[in-house]
Amino acid sequence: MTNPTSNIPSSEYHIPVLFHETMEYLNIQPDGIYVDVTFGGGGHSRGILSKLGPKGRLIAFDQDADAKNNLPNDDRVLFVPENFRYLQRFLRLHKIVQVDGVLADLGVSSHQFDEGSRGFSTRYDGPFDMRMDQRQQKTAAQVIETFNETELHKMFEQYGEVTNSKTLAKHIVTHRKHVKLNTVQDFKTLIAPVVKGNPNKYWAQVFQAIRIVVNEEMDVLKDFLAQLPMVVKPGGRAVIITFHSIEDRLVKNAFRPSQEEEKDAHPFLSTPKEVLWNIITKKPVVASEKEMKENNRSRSAKLRAAERL
Repeated sequence: MTNPTSNIPSSEYHIPVLFHETMEYLNIQPDGIYVDVTFGGGGHSRGILSKLGPKGRLIAFDQDADAKNNLPNDDRVLFVPENFRYLQRFLRLHKIVQVDGVLADLGVSSHQFDEGSRGFSTRYDGPFDMRMDQRQQKTAAQVIETFNETELHKMFEQYGEVTNSKTLAKHIVTHRKHVKLNTVQDFKTLIAPVVKGNPNKYWAQVFQAIRIVVNEEMDVLKDFLAQLPMVVKPGGRAVIITFHSIEDRLVKNAFRPSQEEEKDAHPFLSTPKEVLWNIITKKPVVASEKEMKENNRSRSAKLRAAERL
């Protein structure tokens, strides 16, 4: 993987993370069918298309309406404007039963962070929103206004690893009734008295936790991973890039042999675990020092790849 970074298809919308590693592990066959379930800026997708022949096909999923603007003018591409938790449903709708490879680059695109009106970033003021799919009802403001203290505590602790998550939850419940949470700045002002340590890091952890809950990211990932064995054909590949330890653990466990053993009338007999995947990456692949310097988002990225048996 000695390709220079300049060869990576990118745009102002988003720079694809671990691009060359992704292309290598997908092991793209010219006549294959591939799915990019997180199309975004289309960087990874353009890389896949460059390796496909005229009979190859790419199915691109993205629930964010903005992503459609990045679609290449290519007859081999089918765009599905939906959440990838419905992967199998929409593939079947388009008469596709199995594919040669699936790619998921989880998390938020650079465009979403840089668009103040989306409410993902702590750097810009805008509506306190954080919805990746503007069609859904639940917003960041609604989560903060309606979750009870226990739910808030669990959210900040589990998904943000916020050091004083219990104090933060208590502070929000005590003071939220006195303020309106229309904007990002409204929320930052509300919790300013309990910010601990490096403010920028603290904001990032808090916002990450809220974003994960607003978009049900862990439930979406679980739904997606459960469908992968049915969707990827034998010999096909799944490549998943995560940005959070919980995501990475879910992916790692999904590629392992089934953890559930049949427990029936014979407690001393165990059914052999079904092996569905050959794990290609024994340890997660991380970005090079060079990529980390050029793309800060790649610092927390972990890539895992497996081949369907």
